[in-house]
Amino acid sequence: MSRKLRAMRDARERRRLEGVEPRYPRELPALRRTLIIIDYDFGRVEHRIDLYRTPRIDCYRAVADGVEWKRRVGWSKVLAGLRVKFPRVRAP
Repeated sequence: MSRKLRAMRDARERRRLEGVEPRYPRELPALRRTLIIIDYDFGRVEHRIDLYRTPRIDCYRAVADGVEWKRRVGWSKVLAGLRVKFPRVRAP
């Protein structure tokens, strides 16, 4: 390894070690997100989806209208599930 490359790597490592560590929240709240969907297509229908903390940071326990929907699900899958559960209404 060249002297210049080694010096650059050493400088980067020194900056990393001397820098301030990022502040992470100590513990996430049990209820992390709530989605409220109000559908006016066939009268006023309101649905509530609560997303709770799981041991994995990128997953949630999803509860829809008080009934557990998914035990462990990611944000993308929640949105995909909404697209399936609330299909488009045909034009008149």
